[in-house]
Amino acid sequence: MSESLTPTRSLFTSIRITLGISGAIALIAGVVLLVWPLKTAVLVTGIIAAYLIVAGLVYVGLGIFSGRKGGWARAGHIVLGLLYIVAGVVAFLNLTAATITLALVTAIFLGVSWIVDGIVALTLLHRDGSRAWTIIYAILSIAAGVIVLFSPLLAAVALWWVLGITLVVLGIVQIVRAVTLGRDEKEFASGQTAVSDTGTAAV
Repeated sequence: MSESLTPTRSLFTSIRITLGISGAIALIAGVVLLVWPLKTAVLVTGIIAAYLIVAGLVYVGLGIFSGRKGGWARAGHIVLGLLYIVAGVVAFLNLTAATITLALVTAIFLGVSWIVDGIVALTLLHRDGSRAWTIIYAILSIAAGVIVLFSPLLAAVALWWVLGITLVVLGIVQIVRAVTLGRDEKEFASGQTAVSDTGTAAV
């Protein structure tokens, strides 16, 4: 019976380790976001800038060395790659300004998206069965979008804090799940042993 329980215990252990590691990473990331919000935002901007430079180099390489593509396609790849590289270099030259700009653009994009989403919900009102909930959702979505557009920087800061708090909560939940799963593993193993002993006694 112990041999049959081995795969199950291995599965429980793997899930516990995965939950524990992911929970710890989320918890640490959330705490770092809350304790050093500006530094982590600058770090994220630096990562994005590095990605832009690498992607730009890849596109330029594709444009130069890809002989199968047509001339316009190769030129397009080169131009797009150069734009990526320039954007990444400019961001690296002033990471703080790039971070603020990225936060503003993200908040404005989010605000516009919420407004458009609310308007679309209103246009589909006659097709929706729950008219009251649709109207409430549309009003809240449009109002939230307008508020974000009027104060995008504050909205970006609030979203950053919400992200940090969410990561902390999710990390704690994952760690608790990993701990409780260990108890479930012991209960499952003892239950299986008891069933095995009962079956052996009956035989």
